Amino acid sequence: MAIYTLPELPYDYAALEPVINPQIIELHHDKHHAAYVAGANTTLEQLEEARDKENWGALNGLEKNLAFHLSGHILHSIYWHNMASPKTGEGGGVPDEKDGLGDLPAAITESFGSFAAFKKQLTFASSATQGSGWGVLAYEPISGRLIVEQVYDHQGNVGQASVPILVFDAWEHAFYLQYKNQKVDFIEAMWNVVNWQDVARRYADAKANTPLLIPVRGA
Repeated sequence: MAIYTLPELPYDYAALEPVINPQIIELHHDKHHAAYVAGANTTLEQLEEARDKENWGALNGLEKNLAFHLSGHILHSIYWHNMASPKTGEGGGVPDEKDGLGDLPAAITESFGSFAAFKKQLTFASSATQGSGWGVLAYEPISGRLIVEQVYDHQGNVGQASVPILVFDAWEHAFYLQYKNQKVDFIEAMWNVVNWQDVARRYADAKANTPLLIPVRGA
C-alpha cells in the first residue's frame, strides 16, 4: 500500500498565467511531483526489504534516496498552495496586517528589517542556487524568527527543525519551457502569485505547533 499520494492541484493548469503557463504546471505536477511520490514509496519498500534481510550495506544509499524523494514531495506540496491566481487578485502584492494576515507582516519586518529587504534576500537566495534547488522562507523555532534558506536539490543548507512556510522552486523543470535560462526572471515573476493567506496560515501553525527544542533550565 502506498504511504504517500500525489495531492490534487488547488486550481486548474491555467490558473497561474501569465507567470507560469499551463504546460509547465501540468508537467511539473503530473510528472515531476508524481515521480517524487513514487520514489519515496519505492524507497520505503526497499528499506523494509533491507531490514528483513539485514542488508545494512544498502542503508546509506536508501536513506539518501528517501530524503531526496520525500523532501521533493513535501516541498512541492507546499509550493502548489503557496501560489494563487493573479487574475483573481488573490496572488501577489505586499503582505499587510489589514489583509487578515495576522502576525506575518510584523514578523517579516522584525526578522529582515523590511519587506523589501526580505524580498531581495529570498529572490537572490532562490536565483543563486547552484544547479537545482529552492529558496525557502522558514520559521526557526528556537529564536522564533523567520529565516531564508537555500535548499540544494531537495536537501542541505537548512536549520534542523526549521519549518518551511514559503518555497520558490528553482529547478529548471519549474520554469525552463517558458523562461529558458533566465532563472532570476522567473523568481521575480513568482512574487506576483504568492498566496500570502496560505503563508500566514503556515506561519501561525508553525508557531503554535512546533515543540520546544531546547529544554528550559531546571526542567
